[in-house]
Amino acid sequence: MQKEIIVLLGGPGTGKSTLINELVARGFCCYPEISRQVTMKAQQEGIEQLFLEQPLLFSEMLLEGRIEQYKNALEEPDNVVFIDRGIPDVVAYMDYIGDEYPERFTKACEDYKYSKTFILPPWEEIYQSDAERYENFEQAVKIQEHLIETYKKYGYELIEVPKDTVENRILYILDKI
Repeated sequence: MQKEIIVLLGGPGTGKSTLINELVARGFCCYPEISRQVTMKAQQEGIEQLFLEQPLLFSEMLLEGRIEQYKNALEEPDNVVFIDRGIPDVVAYMDYIGDEYPERFTKACEDYKYSKTFILPPWEEIYQSDAERYENFEQAVKIQEHLIETYKKYGYELIEVPKDTVENRILYILDKI
């Protein structure tokens, strides 16, 4: 079987991390979202919202972390690896806020390709803000639009995961791979 590196994507609060946690519980190799780690590290250094205060630095740190995740996934003994958010997410977020970024951002999107991309739609009933998630639901919907546009630009076919129970969403994903 060929290595499958599968990304779960979607705007904030769509249930990606919940699905990743359930996949881990079922024994799948999964890589977590790293933006919370980057944000918390910056907060420990006195920068409350690194993405808002220094978006390019934040995005560069995310890009490097996501490239590292991709490379590590290639080395995993498991044939299937799930990743919470992918490299094109970095470009989508930069486009969302209207900031410029170096060419290496787009080059990374071209160089590191995922096997499959599952997108989770905005879901107001489960959406929650917290210390690391500053966006409101309307902003989350706008981010979703940028994610769709960016992934399609890089040639991905997005498989939409229906709004349903965690169990049924997992079964849907597993059925598609």
